[in-house]
Amino acid sequence: MSLRGHRQENGVRNQDIEKQVPKDDGVDPRKKGTTRKTILQNLNPEGKYLQMWNMMFVVSCTIAVSVDPLFFYLPVINEDNKCLALDDKLKITTICLRSVTDMIYILNIILQFLCPVKLARTMIVKDAWPIAKTYLSSYFLMDILAILPIPQVLVPIIFSEMRGSKFLNKRKFLNAVVLFQYVPRVLRLYLSWRKLNSNDNNLARIVWVKAAFNFFLYILASHVLGAFWYLFSIERETACWHIACTKHIGCNPSSFKCQHSLGNHTFLNDYCSVEPPNTKLFDFGIFLDALQSGTVASKDFPRKFAYCFWWGLRNLSSLGQNLQTSTYIWENLFAVLISIFGLLLFLYFIGNLQTYMQLATQRSEEIIRSVKFKERDVDLWIHRNELPRDIKKEIMSNITHILEEKKDVDAEKPLPHLPRELRKKIKNHLCKPLLRKVPLLEKNEQLLQLICDHLKPVYYNEHSYIVREGEPLDAMLFITQGIVWNFITTSNGEGIVTSKAQCIEKGNFFGQELLEWGFMKGKKTEKEKELVDGEFKGSLVPNLSELPISTKTAKTHTKVEGFALMANDLRAIVSRRKTKAVSYIEAAWWHFHLEKKNEGSSKSA
Repeated sequence: MSLRGHRQENGVRNQDIEKQVPKDDGVDPRKKGTTRKTILQNLNPEGKYLQMWNMMFVVSCTIAVSVDPLFFYLPVINEDNKCLALDDKLKITTICLRSVTDMIYILNIILQFLCPVKLARTMIVKDAWPIAKTYLSSYFLMDILAILPIPQVLVPIIFSEMRGSKFLNKRKFLNAVVLFQYVPRVLRLYLSWRKLNSNDNNLARIVWVKAAFNFFLYILASHVLGAFWYLFSIERETACWHIACTKHIGCNPSSFKCQHSLGNHTFLNDYCSVEPPNTKLFDFGIFLDALQSGTVASKDFPRKFAYCFWWGLRNLSSLGQNLQTSTYIWENLFAVLISIFGLLLFLYFIGNLQTYMQLATQRSEEIIRSVKFKERDVDLWIHRNELPRDIKKEIMSNITHILEEKKDVDAEKPLPHLPRELRKKIKNHLCKPLLRKVPLLEKNEQLLQLICDHLKPVYYNEHSYIVREGEPLDAMLFITQGIVWNFITTSNGEGIVTSKAQCIEKGNFFGQELLEWGFMKGKKTEKEKELVDGEFKGSLVPNLSELPISTKTAKTHTKVEGFALMANDLRAIVSRRKTKAVSYIEAAWWHFHLEKKNEGSSKSA
């Protein structure tokens, strides 16, 4: 039986039993192909493994941009000796964290050269050179800049030197370089997050994830501003030391390093006084709070981190309105950046919030329109099939959920889109009444359910052939919607003549010869059959080469919906002949066949 217009999914390919001759390397080329195929499947841009890696990479980038500002907390002021030291414990911890995130960065760069690239909705590039060319022309340079070990190398080196104005210039250079590298790292986080988020079709989850990301940006900005405030506070105090040193005879700037702190620096208490501050000699401006609170002199990292973070969060939220700056130009630029950055973040959040609200409203309206449109067609399908109210509610609930995930639904054929258990309910409701019309199955509930579970939905367009006369009959069709013509064609020497056609409508079936093939095993005689303890013995698995030949042509008159019992499925049912159920089936069919034969004999007598 040729199921035209319907894909048969129950065909089993026979495996080739001949082995191929291996090449000189002794490796079967089929195994090589299988290995390559497996690797490509695992590295598929839409595969689960790469999705998991992308999620891990986003988490790594999040940790990386949070770790980088910690390098600014390494220098510590020793107020007693008026010298600068480094927090060695924090330095080791920060360098280790940064190295781990950089290793993940390097692994991601390697994967970019290996993973197939999706250039369009359906186009995936798998060749090595086009993949490399695409990556080299896009994010390669940004990724290389992001993994350069600038903070690990420059921060300890520059702060280990305390010699004159060159030291101050080097610190300014350090600030510029670290800030320059921080931009591609944050940008890479944003691009990776956006790529990961673009694969999600759940609107509610997208909104919540975007809101969480925006909140993280706000927290990160406060963290970065607090770290810069801490570093600039130390720079202002050490700058004051250098200015005072130039005015004091016998002062050596290199002695401000704690390892070489041998001089008498008591004069700094007068020139660089913070309690009380002397703005006429040196104005610390917005950095005075860090000096007075002892934050820059503390090695208690949680304490000073929390204080600096709160300073950044507070001033970012108020747009820096409460900052009392000095006349120092870089300090004023820092205050201006706080105000501008806070305003931009505020506008960005408000804009995103408005966009999300509009998107949610628009998407909700689209879903409502789509659901109404689909609901009408699905409701007609439910009405045609006379499904009960409880099943209808389940169908509509699932259809609505599918539409919310931006997935399309064929309203005329909703069955494939529904969950397995719901499909089983619908199939039982539609097919069991039809199966009970088959004489063998009407009193055998166990067999009826077994066959019902193996039925597959089929659809045919109008005026299409289901099976032609003389073709193998490889399916039994149960019609739930539509009309099918069943007729015989003969040749009278002058052309093809069609006999009177039989109309098969909704609620009927044809192709019952397939059951006889399945349960009678072709050419078995009564003597070859026997019953032992109520079970049928000596049966053979049906052979597909012995399928019955259709004696009629079946052609649709309208669109037809139904369920088909495929030959392979029936063969699978019968092949489990060790069970009592199937043994009983074969025995029952044999008795039914004998009764039918005896009835024919009595009538002829």
